[in-house]
Amino acid sequence: RAINDNVMGGISKGGARVTADDILQFSGNLSLENRGGFASIRSEAKELGLQDGGAIVVRVRGDGRQYYLNLHVPTRRMAFSYRAPIDTVANQWQEIRIPLSEFYGTSFGRRVPNAELDPEEVNSIGFLLADKQAGPFNLDIDWIKAE
Repeated sequence: RAINDNVMGGISKGGARVTADDILQFSGNLSLENRGGFASIRSEAKELGLQDGGAIVVRVRGDGRQYYLNLHVPTRRMAFSYRAPIDTVANQWQEIRIPLSEFYGTSFGRRVPNAELDPEEVNSIGFLLADKQAGPFNLDIDWIKAE
């Protein structure tokens, strides 16, 4: 499902679709109007089976922008996730490995001090664009795996 800045008055448009080649395509248009500036997608909640010392590996083809890989846990905190940056190279497939220890807690885009990730609590994964650069974007996701 898509969660964009329109939940806070922005007008960015972003979403996901599966292409004929079974590639998940996260794309849209990022707008900075009305204090906007983010677009995101995330999976439905389910047990993912992540463990301490593990990592997430993604195979993506981006547009040269920086995205975030977000891990979501059940919490009462608003707009909370653990995130790690993904720097893409335009039109080039990349395999990016991110140790779970590199994810940091955020709420409303700001770091949350002392927010320790418990991998066993992660129940959703997603992608976020919030690079403060208005315009079209596209991130193709071939696969995501846990190590």
